[in-house]
Amino acid sequence: MTPPVFAHGSLRLYLLALLDEQPRHGYELIQALSDRFGGTYSPSAGTIYPRLAKLEEEGLVTKTSDGRKSVYEITDAGRAELETRRPELDAIEDEVTDSVRRLADGVRAEVNEAMRSLRAELASAARDAKRSAKDAGKASAESARSATVDAQVDSRRALHEAELAINEFRRQVRTDLRTRTQHANVPPEAVTLLKARLAQVRADVQAVLGD
Repeated sequence: MTPPVFAHGSLRLYLLALLDEQPRHGYELIQALSDRFGGTYSPSAGTIYPRLAKLEEEGLVTKTSDGRKSVYEITDAGRAELETRRPELDAIEDEVTDSVRRLADGVRAEVNEAMRSLRAELASAARDAKRSAKDAGKASAESARSATVDAQVDSRRALHEAELAINEFRRQVRTDLRTRTQHANVPPEAVTLLKARLAQVRADVQAVLGD
């Protein structure tokens, strides 16, 4: 069973911290939490609104109408509680930072391994295609045409297998991201590093296919 993203009372504290930054609609709070966790965690309205109602009942936030939406704003009492629990909030942020570092290390290792495996598979497919084309050139015209068709079939099969490998890799990385960042906020540097690694993978694939 997947453990909860926030420990008891921590989401309440996070909501106060978000409202301390600026007043927000309920949906904006949901979106802000999703952004903090790189899209790997997005709380439901059924999770957020009851807590907002409780915070309003306790006098920690106020609610005003903005057309068809309600805007929530932290009160002085809410800021006082937030300041009192600042060490707890800092501890949550530290845990998020540590989790993100572990995530970045895991992503780097997985991307490197997937890159090596994909390069080997594509290089092998390219050698087989070249060998088939060379053998076809030595055969008769009819045999050459048959060999060319076979080579094309093999090439399409190799491409299909490569696509399956890429899709499987993408699925595994997405699963790992969602699993490992349940308590983590993905920082911009981790995303930048991942993009750079993937760009290198693409460059290596293009180099192999261009041989």
